[in-house]
Amino acid sequence: MTVVVRMLAGRILALIPLLLGVILFVFIVMRFSPVDPAMAAFNGANATAGQLQQFREQNGLLDPLPLQYVHFVWHLLQGDFGTSVITKEPVGQTIATALPLTVQLTLLGLALALVVSVVLGVTSALFRGRWPDHLIRFVTLAGVAAPAFWIALLLVQWLAVGKGLFPTSGYVSPADSFSGWLNSLTLPAIALAAPVAAQLTRVIRTSMVEELDKDYVRTARGGGLPPVVVVGRNVLRNALVNPLTVLGLRVGYLLGGAVVIETMFALPGMGQNMIQAVQDGDTAKVQGFVITIAAGFVLVNLVVDVLYLVANPRLRSRS
Repeated sequence: MTVVVRMLAGRILALIPLLLGVILFVFIVMRFSPVDPAMAAFNGANATAGQLQQFREQNGLLDPLPLQYVHFVWHLLQGDFGTSVITKEPVGQTIATALPLTVQLTLLGLALALVVSVVLGVTSALFRGRWPDHLIRFVTLAGVAAPAFWIALLLVQWLAVGKGLFPTSGYVSPADSFSGWLNSLTLPAIALAAPVAAQLTRVIRTSMVEELDKDYVRTARGGGLPPVVVVGRNVLRNALVNPLTVLGLRVGYLLGGAVVIETMFALPGMGQNMIQAVQDGDTAKVQGFVITIAAGFVLVNLVVDVLYLVANPRLRSRS
């Protein structure tokens, strides 16, 4: 286990400069954006030059950029994302309200993508070269090419407007009604998961085919082990190690795609709030939302790295 622990510690330490770099990038982009926080704070009112100057002095906007960055990071370390210049509310409070919905949508989409991709990927590999394999490869190719927002439009047209099976927009909290919550997130989750499921299916199929062609599989089959045991106990476990590395990037896609999907379905999550903040010129909110999503992406990849280290038998054998 010493090798695994050492590699895990190295990955955790690497997160510190990575997160600081992400924060620096967001900070610089927002500071050089054409949006003036002082003008946005007065919400189009005819503010005098003195009032604008006073606002900039009170909020440290006239300090040198390095000093502004240090203050910004220091406040972030204390959980302070700043205050919205529009609503005058703490940005952290808005994030705490919107983030759970985005996490729910992302996890539901991830669960759908994993179930579908494992079933289709394994089926395609087991029926390699036959009609189920050709059909699944065609469907996944179409899924990879189709953007999530286009799939969302089709789902709304077919299942919401046409059949009336799901709502076209809105969100129901699971605390109020679990069935209502599931009903409100089903179409967004499917639209979000479809491209990811298609990509993972192709990766899992390739990995399964490589494992099925190895000598230990032929030896196990020749020894009389049932195919279900060979595939379930050995092949599938080994074949899923490599797709884990792809999964981290795909989760990042889910987080990013949630921004668009939430807007399309009027879900009050991080995406819709961030789009509204951009339209309002609320730089504090935009900074907080982008940094939160970026940090979530980094942490998800850390979890995937941990799963990869645990699942990889070669690393365990080296420890």
